[in-house]
Amino acid sequence: AEAANLPPLTEAQKNKLRHLSVVTLAAKIKVVALFFPEFSSRWNYLVLVTIMFSQCIPYSVLLEQLQLKNVRQLEDLVIEAVYADVLRGSLDQRNQRLEVDYSIGRDIRREELSTITRTLQEWCQGCEVVLSGIEEQVSRANQHKEQQLALKQQIESEVANLKKTIKVTTAAAAAATSQDPEQHLTELREPAPGTNQRQASKKTSKAKGLRGSAKIWSKSN
Repeated sequence: AEAANLPPLTEAQKNKLRHLSVVTLAAKIKVVALFFPEFSSRWNYLVLVTIMFSQCIPYSVLLEQLQLKNVRQLEDLVIEAVYADVLRGSLDQRNQRLEVDYSIGRDIRREELSTITRTLQEWCQGCEVVLSGIEEQVSRANQHKEQQLALKQQIESEVANLKKTIKVTTAAAAAATSQDPEQHLTELREPAPGTNQRQASKKTSKAKGLRGSAKIWSKSN
């Protein structure tokens, strides 16, 4: 009744209303954040998975709601809406449907306030879970760092004590023999003069003895 009192709409105005109608049909797109705390104990971090459910709108529904005559007009309208950044998606010509990945927001209705409030509360709870997990990992990392530092200090202390013990032992042994500690260490590392010559002479005499015994054995034969 009121439409008769309004001026007729231009084709551009009709297309804009059709774009908004597509946005209304695609308003069921949901983004759900799923938390898997059972993975945190295995890999030591929280896994946050965001799943976007694409809203698939059949061509038949769009043709009826937008009052279009054929699929060609519908596809041209959707392509125009995509270029206008009204929505993002793809045309599935094989299955005769529009897959909407994103669409602009429209004015909030009063009955949607409770849903928005609940969604924001769930998001805040998810953020608190992630923050708690991060703080736990930071605490574990700090504890591991402190343990490694304490272990390093312990090893360095043991090495220093061992060096002192070796030095005192060497000094005591050198004092007992009335030698310089450095000279005593050198003598411990290097063999005494003539040792190699005695070992070589022992090897030579042994070889000669073996050759002599071989000659005697051959003569007896």
